[in-house]
Amino acid sequence: MITKRDKNTDRLARHARVRKKVSGTADMPRFCVYRSLNHIYVQIIDDVAGNTLVAASTMEQEIKEQIAEMTKTEAAKLVGKVAAQRAADKGIKTVVFDRGGYVYTGRVAAVADGAREAGLEF
Repeated sequence: MITKRDKNTDRLARHARVRKKVSGTADMPRFCVYRSLNHIYVQIIDDVAGNTLVAASTMEQEIKEQIAEMTKTEAAKLVGKVAAQRAADKGIKTVVFDRGGYVYTGRVAAVADGAREAGLEF
């Protein structure tokens, strides 16, 4: 009997394939996106040291208050802006974008657009 793998298993396979090639360093950390059904999470990671340098998500109280009347795509763009502003405060200007195996459209693209608008380069 033929069984189809679920979408998340396929996404994890794509993410693992990309992670073989994409890695963050202290000079150019990895801008990692995780998209759940209701929320979006962003981390800027130095893979060499194994440290998360910056994080932002729709779960944070500061962001949650701002996104009360927004759509999920608008909220994702705001999370990208907040992450980029926090990165700028730590002196991070350029990153490597890791879309986490998700298709680059919708909320994932909105996060990238928000980060670029706030001055992050990738």
